[in-house]
Amino acid sequence: MSQLRPKRGGPDLPVGLLDFASERRDKRHPMGVLVKICGINSFEAADAAAEAGADFAGLNFHKKSPRNVAPEQARTLADRLRGRVKLVALFADAGDAEIGVAMEAAVPDFLQLHGGETPARVAEIRSRFGVPVIKVFQVADAGDFARVAEHDADMLLFDARAPVGAAFPGGHGASFDWQLLRGRNFSRPWLLAGGLNAGNVARAIATSGAVGVDVSSGVETAPGVKSAAMIREFVRQARA
Repeated sequence: MSQLRPKRGGPDLPVGLLDFASERRDKRHPMGVLVKICGINSFEAADAAAEAGADFAGLNFHKKSPRNVAPEQARTLADRLRGRVKLVALFADAGDAEIGVAMEAAVPDFLQLHGGETPARVAEIRSRFGVPVIKVFQVADAGDFARVAEHDADMLLFDARAPVGAAFPGGHGASFDWQLLRGRNFSRPWLLAGGLNAGNVARAIATSGAVGVDVSSGVETAPGVKSAAMIREFVRQARA
């Protein structure tokens, strides 16, 4: 993949972070695999993610999620993590006011949009807040990739489709067929999520060809309760 450039009318991108060589995804021992630990909600989890070498730490602002953080909690966590990892603020179909409050509190490096945001809404958020956007796509079958090219996002994240009636869109521990991703080419870097844990992440990377992985429930002892030991082991296995 060639070096990504800032998109016209959008924020300046962290080009170094988003510059992937195409052969990187096929290394037998992917030491360069990107790792995102999502749903950080304690100092212990924050320190474990940073010390283990994670690239991204996600703060969840979806109010119905068991990993939700209030603005003041997000501020303290962001202060502890800043300069150690890239900070990601997660939303699902949020309004500008909600995003603005989180932006002021956490000053994230990325906004992750995990809802049903339209291409127009993604572009609007990207332009209005001046921060690179990660757009999440829920996947159940090959047809779910048809919408990807319509979105003007800086990074992509492919997660399993949430169960019917779920109160929040991600972090359910469900996976999808990783082979659906094998051999696909996207113009932007992408992360694999959905049901990942230390026991299957290496196989998921090998099967899908992912250059990065995202985990939340797979490093928890209960919904919203992160385990420092599980975080460390996940990062180790992702780069084994």
